[in-house]
Amino acid sequence: MAAVVVISDTIVRPETSEDGSERVKTIHLTPWDLFFLRTEYSQRALIFPKPDQETHIISQLKSSLSVALKIFYPFAGRLVKNHNQDDETASFFVDCDGGSGVKFVHAAAKTVSVSDVLEPGYEYWSEFFPSNGVESWQGVSEPLLAFQVTELKDGVFIGYGVNHLVADGASFWSFFKTWTEICSTGFDRKTMPPLSLRPWFLDGVDYPIQLPISLTASSPVGGVVSSLQKKIFRFTSRDISELKAQANGEVFCSDEDRKISSFQAVLAHMWRSIIRNSGLNPEEVIHCKLAMDMRQRVNPPMDKECFGNMVGLVTATTTAGEMLNNELGWAALQLNKTVRSQTNEEFKRVCENWVKNPEIPNGLVVNNSLVVASSPRFNVFGHDFGWGKPIAVRAGPGIAGHGKILVYPGTEQGSMEIHTSLWSHVLEKLLADEEFLQHVVCMC
Repeated sequence: MAAVVVISDTIVRPETSEDGSERVKTIHLTPWDLFFLRTEYSQRALIFPKPDQETHIISQLKSSLSVALKIFYPFAGRLVKNHNQDDETASFFVDCDGGSGVKFVHAAAKTVSVSDVLEPGYEYWSEFFPSNGVESWQGVSEPLLAFQVTELKDGVFIGYGVNHLVADGASFWSFFKTWTEICSTGFDRKTMPPLSLRPWFLDGVDYPIQLPISLTASSPVGGVVSSLQKKIFRFTSRDISELKAQANGEVFCSDEDRKISSFQAVLAHMWRSIIRNSGLNPEEVIHCKLAMDMRQRVNPPMDKECFGNMVGLVTATTTAGEMLNNELGWAALQLNKTVRSQTNEEFKRVCENWVKNPEIPNGLVVNNSLVVASSPRFNVFGHDFGWGKPIAVRAGPGIAGHGKILVYPGTEQGSMEIHTSLWSHVLEKLLADEEFLQHVVCMC
């Protein structure tokens, strides 16, 4: 018997009113948007405490969501695909003018507790999410944003799926913050500035960008994922401080720009530990791919709050042998150098080369790579619909492979949570690695 029962499946549209505001009708897609064309919707969840019985959460959520969509109107649009039969190419853009709305599923799992869904390997996990198996190119018919609100025995599970072509994590959490504030405290339109949309970046590139038709739909994904396991690790503020001090002490760098950050130290510890327990040949090339916010790195810099997808995927590369023959500070410095190399010129060069020879991956992570997404800067635990702040944040189901890492702030001040997907045999060794466990706590 299924754990989750769907009560309703509806579309929530932006609130309509004549306020004189001008809206962009069409959003053209950049190389860093189209890179995600064949990846699944990003699915995540926040788990909240149960509100009192007098709170009508579904009607409150829907009405406040409608107001939030009036501001963040691109989420209510749809993807449009144009097929050019003359040369078998296709192009995409986001149509913001239709007001098609977002998906809103109301469900119940009244016999399921918060502790049940937080158990590792919970059997019915995928039933709590609204966009299972949906890829970004399917936004031509699927809503660009979907929510599923599931009432638990002692809590509320809010799962979502978002199309990465239209927004990145920074834009989504900005939207979510606005939604929670509208729901909990009401809304004064005069206090909210109009949405700042990301401007087009590459001069001299014709858009919409024409892609070979073969790249514009899904293709079979190889690899076996049945032996993958997910695990969450917590780094306390003390653990992070110790790792940062160790890494910077080993680097001996007086240049402030080259100082190892807390995030780089934690990630280096994860990277070295995973490689140490992966059994790779010393000559094997390994990668750590980081999703970076490029808003302030392009020239001229964009507004920090501008809406859209501004994620660049950057890669630190070395060999397994070189990684293990060096200390934590060396590994952290490779990440630091990679981050600092992402200048406006480099980003532009990569994008221009991509337009000439586009590649769109399917999203499965390979054995020799870590792919790091999300950010400890996202204030995921600061959101409150009026029933209390979240109990936990979790990643949803989707195509994943060995080496997928999601980073979030922890529930405790200054802490971090690292959500991992790893081969079972690697994880087993990692959980017995005393050097790794010295600075981390396994949550579940």
